[in-house]
Amino acid sequence: MPAATAQPIQFKRGKLSDDTLLMLYRRLLMPRMIEEKMLILLRQGQISKWFSGIGQEAIAVGVTSALLPDELVFTLHRNLGVFTVRDVPLATLFSQWQGKKSGFSKGRERSFHFGTLEYGIVGMISHLGPQLALADGVALAHKLKGEGRVALAFSGEGGTSEGDFHEALNVAAVWDLPVIFIVENNGYGLSTTTKEQFRCANIADKGIGYGMKSVILDGNNILEVYNTLDKLAVEMRKNPHPVLVECKTFRMRGHEEASGVKYVPKELLEEWALKDPLDNYERYLIEEGVLDEKTVAKFRKEIKDEIEAAWKITVSEPEILPDTEEELADVYAPFLPTEAPNPKSEIRNPKSERRYIDAISDGLRLAMQRHGNLVLMGQDIADYGGVFKITQGFVEEFGRERVRNTPICESAIIGTALGLSLKGFKSMVEMQFADFVTCAFNQITNNLAKIHYRWGVNADVVVRMPSGGGVGAGPFHSQSNEAWFVHTPGLKVVIPSTPYDAKGLLLAAFEDPNPVMYFEHKALYRAISEEIPDGYYTVEIGKARVAREGSAVSVITYGMGVHWALKVCEEEDIDADIIDLRTLLPLDYEAISASVKKTNKVIILHEDTLTGGVGGELSAWISEYLFEHLDAPVKRVAGLDTPIPFAIPLEQNFMPVGRFREQLRKLAAY
Repeated sequence: MPAATAQPIQFKRGKLSDDTLLMLYRRLLMPRMIEEKMLILLRQGQISKWFSGIGQEAIAVGVTSALLPDELVFTLHRNLGVFTVRDVPLATLFSQWQGKKSGFSKGRERSFHFGTLEYGIVGMISHLGPQLALADGVALAHKLKGEGRVALAFSGEGGTSEGDFHEALNVAAVWDLPVIFIVENNGYGLSTTTKEQFRCANIADKGIGYGMKSVILDGNNILEVYNTLDKLAVEMRKNPHPVLVECKTFRMRGHEEASGVKYVPKELLEEWALKDPLDNYERYLIEEGVLDEKTVAKFRKEIKDEIEAAWKITVSEPEILPDTEEELADVYAPFLPTEAPNPKSEIRNPKSERRYIDAISDGLRLAMQRHGNLVLMGQDIADYGGVFKITQGFVEEFGRERVRNTPICESAIIGTALGLSLKGFKSMVEMQFADFVTCAFNQITNNLAKIHYRWGVNADVVVRMPSGGGVGAGPFHSQSNEAWFVHTPGLKVVIPSTPYDAKGLLLAAFEDPNPVMYFEHKALYRAISEEIPDGYYTVEIGKARVAREGSAVSVITYGMGVHWALKVCEEEDIDADIIDLRTLLPLDYEAISASVKKTNKVIILHEDTLTGGVGGELSAWISEYLFEHLDAPVKRVAGLDTPIPFAIPLEQNFMPVGRFREQLRKLAAY
């Protein structure tokens, strides 16, 4: 835990004017008085929870005051001073805390789990650390545009133990990004002391390992924080590079009020009380003749009146009346696909024979040409062209700024992609193999997927996922993991089965402002080909296609399953209606319904394991809504409920083709 001293804080005003000193005092006073009000309301039962920053306000206030208004700040629980310095309307802020409709998240989020780009703030999610990578993305946007701006992200000392902390700092260092990482070292991660968190003497020492500059500040000295951050920011705007700043401070109350502070030694609380940032600074200004008791009283009355007026507005607002239609509508950013050029005109759109892999590469190239703000990121995608050579030649055509090799840190790169989106960029992240997406699962399911529903900002990110088996690659290079994401509202999930769809769906994904998980089956890369338009066209996300017309039975499938179904139905001479879903989220229920009503028998086929797979959802929906049209039970055929094995005979046994043939025969004869 940070060492304390009974010595008063040593303030050095340098060249700061009296007006600046008073401005900082008033800004320091505002969050303290708001907190005092909230603590009273908490005891009265008028609010349900509070995370106190009393004792460490000088960091948020000093840091934010040193930044330009359009420089984004990524906040945590105890950064109320960021919001007040940025002049966020108190009534809206209070309504946010109270879960009222006029808050920034329409009652969908709590406390500081929100953002407002209007005021240059991006809030946290409960998982400590992910916002650091978002700051990388914003800083990368600044660098690409040559804007001369910095991004700043807060972390607690406990959060520095997270892998996200390491990944974000490493990316910022490797790419020389203008990011300031502020660590508020207040001695405790809830009740866990710093000596139980790490062994280094100072968190700032970690900067050495990343090759970045680091500094240690007295976090209770607002002038030291303000002057240092001002100097750093000025320097970084001219010469982009990251900096790690450790602010030594102390949290005078519990992690949140219910936690209390019984675990803190009494003498430690007493020592740090002597270093209170507000009391010490107020006393200093009075001694300097910059402030007097009359001005203190004036400031306090003005702030109190502002707080009371804002609180009155909040309490007068009625409780939220749920609107299910609005709730569902806000999961995705609004998007109406536009008509792409007609691909059927061979004069306007000449065709060429293209393999599945070529179609993906063509789509990427056309997207890069069409969207000048599109950045591609992934492991080995630059000079090497990616492990499957899909981006070969892209560096020569589009440059290293837009085609970027990344360190092996999937979480940070997804976070960086979201940060780019906050600044109006589009991005594509290539997972080298879909299996590796687990390392970025939190960023995808809790940041990309939820951000629009939470506070109205879209995530314009496409994640390409080479997936599937059939190539003898074993448990960690062969998984079909689409079901993990189909369960996540806010994502869109597409799986093309043909070269035509591979190109058209990819181009559609880049037009869509929502996060799209784009699965591409590795075994199809060089196995299939067809004539497709050379030019630009899109295939609408959310629309299935009829891969084969039939009337005896409906086969509902996607990806590799389409090719299995076509082959088996041909060999068995079964008049099947084969529906290629193409998109798994959202599903085309209209196409599914039309096929089922035509054939009255359904079999669902996918490579992914059976339990918890997409087939279960499809079967349930068909049974619930189309039961009266069924002449037989709905059948599901899928991969075995095992990890996918390496040895070819075992892998073939895992695959559902043989079981599909058997069940299809039985269903046709039912």
